[in-house]
Amino acid sequence: MTSKVAVCSLYRRSLKLALDWSVHRYIWRGQALYIRSLFEANKHVQEPRQQRALFEEAEALLERWKHPDPYIPPTAPGGSKYERNIPAPILDPPPHMTL
Repeated sequence: MTSKVAVCSLYRRSLKLALDWSVHRYIWRGQALYIRSLFEANKHVQEPRQQRALFEEAEALLERWKHPDPYIPPTAPGGSKYERNIPAPILDPPPHMTL
């Protein structure tokens, strides 16, 4: 995995974790700006060892702050409305019979 993909994945997971903990969107927005500032402060790190140390530190923080009951969208697998109204299977009509 390239460092750019890893950083994008880490940033996205950080935002989702912050959304799990905040009740209101306006509170989450402030947290999102803070998270962005942390990522911007370290965007010029080019040394692979320093990058790896930053990744490991961020992963440890994500694991430590993991929500016990994360938000699941209602229509996603595991959500409260998942497969509630499954469309009926398409059945072909019986063949026409002449007697």
